[in-house]
Amino acid sequence: MSINRVSLYHLETLLWIDRLGTFSAAAERLNTTQPAVSARMRELEQRLGTTLFRRDGRTMSLTPAGRKLVRDCDPLLRDMQRALLGSSGFREALGVVRIGAGEIAAASCLPPFIAALKAEMPNVALEIEIDLTANLIQQLLTGRTDMAFAAGPIAHPALRSRPIGMVGLVWLASPAVAAAFGRGDGQVPVWSLASHSPIHGRMRDAIAASRIAEKSLNLCNNARMMIDIARAGGGVGIFPEPMVRAELASGELVELAGMPALAPVAFHVAMRVSDTEPVLARIFDQAAMLSLALPADFDAGQ
Repeated sequence: MSINRVSLYHLETLLWIDRLGTFSAAAERLNTTQPAVSARMRELEQRLGTTLFRRDGRTMSLTPAGRKLVRDCDPLLRDMQRALLGSSGFREALGVVRIGAGEIAAASCLPPFIAALKAEMPNVALEIEIDLTANLIQQLLTGRTDMAFAAGPIAHPALRSRPIGMVGLVWLASPAVAAAFGRGDGQVPVWSLASHSPIHGRMRDAIAASRIAEKSLNLCNNARMMIDIARAGGGVGIFPEPMVRAELASGELVELAGMPALAPVAFHVAMRVSDTEPVLARIFDQAAMLSLALPADFDAGQ
């Protein structure tokens, strides 16, 4: 055994393979290539003089020796990271953290959170991706994303999540369309987020309870586009309240009276249970302190 030739990057790579399940996912997380990850693991096996992976065709799994090495080294590397951060603080922390967010969460809380995070960890590079909740959860599970801000409950044994508050939904239209709708002048188009949005079911139930014809329903997977359509007089819509505050304040959009109530939507921040790096743990704890509070005058029944 050539223990003096084993480097920290060998062990870090091994731990990420175990956490994410594949060499390719570990390579993406470590900003390297799959051949480089494979080379590191061959080096580690050669220098330890033991087989760490069981290869069966195109699949690969840890041997008992590999699992023991992961179990023994994980707390050691975590303690080392904490010791280094204890000496220099999070201002000296390095690395790349990938954060995913739904469009509504991004508009509601992400900008000030990111600004505060960069002030605390200026040397940590952030990669932010805006996507649908279903995609964000999948990216989180496969290791493509480290943390996600998403709508709806998040229940998966590989993930831990914390609630960060509620976002209200409101019925809106341009003043002209709202007036025509109130008079019952013809069929008015209605817009909802698409079926793969966790909010879609709630919107569809509310639309069914309204006086809007079902055949008027139109779908869009982008809330900002729906807002622009409504501003242009293209119909009525159900919108996240934080995303339309400017339009409501300017009078470009107005609330529709007498429409079915819309319950607020819960939002959560989530990360993998297996991620124990101090930097990620710190970011998650900071995110869990966010509070998406409904406006004091918010009335879901309007």
